[in-house]
Parts: sequence; C-alpha cells; structure tokens
Amino acid sequence: MKIIRKTKTELELEITGEDETILHPIAHILLQNDEVEYAACMADSPLVTKKRLFIRVKKGSPKDALKKAVKYLENEVKQFGKNFE
Repeated sequence: MKIIRKTKTELELEITGEDETILHPIAHILLQNDEVEYAACMADSPLVTKKRLFIRVKKGSPKDALKKAVKYLENEVKQFGKNFE
C-alpha cells in the first residue's frame, strides 16, 4: 500500500495485489459513514494489479474512517463465518 495523496480531508492510496473483491466492500462501507463525503475504488484498467482507493470526508480524518470501515468489514466476515458453521 502506498499513499498517493493525503490532505486533511482526502486520502488516496495505491494498493497492489488486491482487487475489487475487497476494495468495493470497503468503499461501500465508507459511504455508509455520515462523515464520508465520497469513497471509490478505481483502476486504470481491469488488467492492472494496482488499484486506487480514494476517500474524502466532510469531517474527521479519512484515515480514521478507513480504519473504522476495515474493522467493520472484519467483524462482518467473522460473523458470517460463525453463522456459516
């Protein structure tokens, strides 16, 4: 993971080796947060291994919003695993 751009309200990350399978759910969860104005997963081409995750917040920190979204997704996956058993 590489930080492309970081400001008080925006964060753009370049992520290598991951695809939309994980990045789209993260962006979806970010968009459910009232403090997040915009979140998206992007790629120059579907064939490239480098994807970008962009976050813009209305208030708070984009990094904190990302951490919160990842933690939420982690808990959802764990709960799904428990329910599956």
